[in-house]
Amino acid sequence: MPVNLSIKNAPDEVVRRLRLRAERHHRSLQGELLAIIEEAVQPERELTPAELLAEVRRLGLRTPAESAAIIRADRDRR
Repeated sequence: MPVNLSIKNAPDEVVRRLRLRAERHHRSLQGELLAIIEEAVQPERELTPAELLAEVRRLGLRTPAESAAIIRADRDRR
């Protein structure tokens, strides 16, 4: 059974930005809020190794060159 939710004392600036977002998505304010809530509670899915690599590349993450030397030194101590 659907439940009514309400948000009290929402700051004017937040409401203004929500209205703009709703307009961009061609939704009512209520529809936009529901879409945001639905997205927020979606179960997180695990990334495949290929998806993870693509995300690392997209973010431009780099491993410092010295990290390989640190790992090698650690392995050599064993």
